[in-house]
Amino acid sequence: MWSACQQRKDSQTETERGKVMIIDSYDIETEPIISLKDFYGEQKHIADTCLIIFSAEIHKHLLEKYPCEQIAAFTACNGDTPIYKMRYKGKDIAFYLTGIGSTMASCMCYEANWLIGATKFIMFGSCGSLDREKTEGKFILPTESYRGDGCSYYFAEPADYIEIKNSQKLAAIFEELGVPYVLGKVWTTDSMIRETKGLVAKRKAEGCIAVEMEVSGVQAVSDFYGLELYDFLEAGDVLEASGYEVEGLHDANHSFGKLYIALETALRV
Repeated sequence: MWSACQQRKDSQTETERGKVMIIDSYDIETEPIISLKDFYGEQKHIADTCLIIFSAEIHKHLLEKYPCEQIAAFTACNGDTPIYKMRYKGKDIAFYLTGIGSTMASCMCYEANWLIGATKFIMFGSCGSLDREKTEGKFILPTESYRGDGCSYYFAEPADYIEIKNSQKLAAIFEELGVPYVLGKVWTTDSMIRETKGLVAKRKAEGCIAVEMEVSGVQAVSDFYGLELYDFLEAGDVLEASGYEVEGLHDANHSFGKLYIALETALRV
């Protein structure tokens, strides 16, 4: 009897040790079954630098202000999303209106690389401030991001944070442009309605100054495929223990100021 019980216990221990967690999704030992070539054919080489845009108003502004040419499109069963090319101060720059969230933004970044050959991506959007004193009146340049998303674990080894590699290069560009900024950790979440007081407190205690929904996934994909990501954020809403302030969110989402910072950055990367 003892032997049978012990054998069962040992078996349970081995099962528990062999349990696969969601964060164990990073598999570079076997080949992917699906390739973008299956959907889009051979990789194209049309433009090297591309803006990742979140605001429909900023996207519309570019289409109205500059001569733009559609050079490709993301295709899906819920519709196509065009990729455009414009010329800014003598340089061809591509751009597209991305989906929101780590999975959508990450997949579209790599698809854009396949469709047009872009290797340098400037991503800019809004975020929630976790430290009003540090972020007020400044753009946020993420140095690391807490991986509260799911997508990044398929493209990078499991870890709490991922380094945002070009933050110092971007800081040098902001210095040259005379744009106020702050460097700091951020938190990428997959669900803003689950940003609880407890989780906000934990991320703040670790030094996070903002929360957003894309950068850890896009950085992981960029690292995996050898792409360059330059990301900056503008704080709109504020998350504090005393409550939630949303008044500045519209301007942070749609202000044209960061568009021209992104375009000037595209000239310099």
